[in-house]
Amino acid sequence: MTDHLNARSSAASTLRLTAAQAVVRYIGAQFIEQDGAEVPLFGGVWAIFGHGNVAGLGEALHAARDVLPTYRAHNEQAMAHAAIAYAKAHARRRMMVCTSSIGPGALNMVTAAALAHVNRLPVLFLPGDVFASRRPDPVLQQVEDFADATVTANDCFRPVSRYFDRITRPEQLLAALPRALEVLTDPVLCGPVTLAMAQDVQAEAADFPAAFFARRVHYIRRPGADETELARAVEALRGARNPFIIAGGGVRYAGAEDALAAFAARHGVPVGETQAGKGSLNWAHPQNMGALGVTGTSAANALAAQADVILAVGTRLQDFTTGSRALFANPDLRIVHLNVAAFDAAKHGGMPLVADAARGLAGLTAALTGWRADAAWTARAATLIADWRAQENAVTAASAAALPSDAQVVGAVNRQAGADATVVCAAGGLPGELHKLWRAENSRSYHLEYGFSCMGYEIAGGLGVKLAHPERDVYVMVGDGSYLMLNSEIAVSVMLGLKLTILVLDNRGYGCINRLQMGTGGAPFNNLLADSRHEAQVPVDFAAHAASLGALSCKVSGIAGLEAALAAAKTAPRTSVIVIDTDPYITSGGGAWWDVAVPEVSLRGEVNEARATYEQARAHQRLV
Repeated sequence: MTDHLNARSSAASTLRLTAAQAVVRYIGAQFIEQDGAEVPLFGGVWAIFGHGNVAGLGEALHAARDVLPTYRAHNEQAMAHAAIAYAKAHARRRMMVCTSSIGPGALNMVTAAALAHVNRLPVLFLPGDVFASRRPDPVLQQVEDFADATVTANDCFRPVSRYFDRITRPEQLLAALPRALEVLTDPVLCGPVTLAMAQDVQAEAADFPAAFFARRVHYIRRPGADETELARAVEALRGARNPFIIAGGGVRYAGAEDALAAFAARHGVPVGETQAGKGSLNWAHPQNMGALGVTGTSAANALAAQADVILAVGTRLQDFTTGSRALFANPDLRIVHLNVAAFDAAKHGGMPLVADAARGLAGLTAALTGWRADAAWTARAATLIADWRAQENAVTAASAAALPSDAQVVGAVNRQAGADATVVCAAGGLPGELHKLWRAENSRSYHLEYGFSCMGYEIAGGLGVKLAHPERDVYVMVGDGSYLMLNSEIAVSVMLGLKLTILVLDNRGYGCINRLQMGTGGAPFNNLLADSRHEAQVPVDFAAHAASLGALSCKVSGIAGLEAALAAAKTAPRTSVIVIDTDPYITSGGGAWWDVAVPEVSLRGEVNEARATYEQARAHQRLV
């Protein structure tokens, strides 16, 4: 760092720094123990500079660029998605910072903050803010509230931040920064933190205690189970005839993959995976029944419907997992929630087992010596997954169809990717096919954003995964709709030498929502481009567009052409974009009911029929 960051005041125990310099110095002093080594907690800073942060934070980041790298992005939401994906790829052990100017730059990050909040992923937002002094008010991009002068655009971060603070004096950092780090590294509170940085305060200096910037090594808290809760969970499992495990994202965040595999094998309990938990078990593990819920396999869903005890490990049991509370059909079902967060462990009227997933599974294993699931139940699970594998092989097999299905494209990518690859996707119909059909070797094989189902995450998320694990091949699968929403980070991936292989599946619109629209009795309307208001149909040349951003690109026809392009992309020197036209109507089997409210009255007979079906399905929902 430059001399001014090392400048000392007359008192040897203090450092005179601007607020921005203090933030950067503090962040750079944070480390975490990972795989037996101490590594920087923050992998870097994503920044788009403007008048609200370039003079203060920009100057401080430039001075620290050799120890805390700064990355330039093209879109604030995209850079935040990349930061979030980086944290998820590191199982919440490492994270990144995002800084923007005030106004539109800051607000562009709010969607990503909500995504991180829903998915319980750590990211530190440092948006610029208005002048604390108010001397030049109203400044460029300032949002003025007629009744409350303290409100700024950054107040939009409040409901989507785990911790929010507005820094209006440099000394406030002495309390705010440690609190921010507590939240970012806590397994329960983990999520986005926002420190709105008044732009004049960024440049103000204060005398900070030198000890404040001492190197600190963080450790992830791993609480064990309460004895009473553990005893109740053991009693429930010992009494189960048809036990079933749901593996959620908490399995990977606790590093409990091996513990889960051993528990399932030892006790013969079948396992279903949520989107966040997919890959917790190798796809070929005998107890792995695959995806669960609305986007689930027939095997996992059949067993979940009959289970009398469900051990839910590290999952918040959202509606896509539970089939909107209608999938678990056994009236005598008991749910044991093994979760580090008491908030989640209390859901669905279940029995809480509040603990780290790995420690909780270890405690259960020790107390369940000699216990195994009923042999007939285990045998039924084996039969069901064998039947599903046959279906899976059929729908993912190569085809000569001019317009292949999403499932056939997934199969081709999975065959070409290999064991050391990561697939990245978000939103739309693709996550459903990937959840059911992608054969994940481990928890790094599968990276889906489906907690917030945010279109536009895909390419930026792939960039974050590649930054976290540059040794892995990263395959981004994205529909044409999401590509058009947010594609600018293709250029960033080329600029940074972070090679991605991007598959653009062009079904000429929002095919997933078109199918949902039709499935609820609606007429095809405003989803596929052909059904939208237009005066001309203009085909988008995605390959040419990607090439203009610096990527290697091509458009292929059919699965044979796709497989040849994928083989070429493996040895390509930089990001490749492969475009393929797909059928917007075909989906694979499996799945469970999803509660999407259908109009109670309509002039369309199809809607009235769909409403009758909807009411029948809704009658099966468990209210407690």
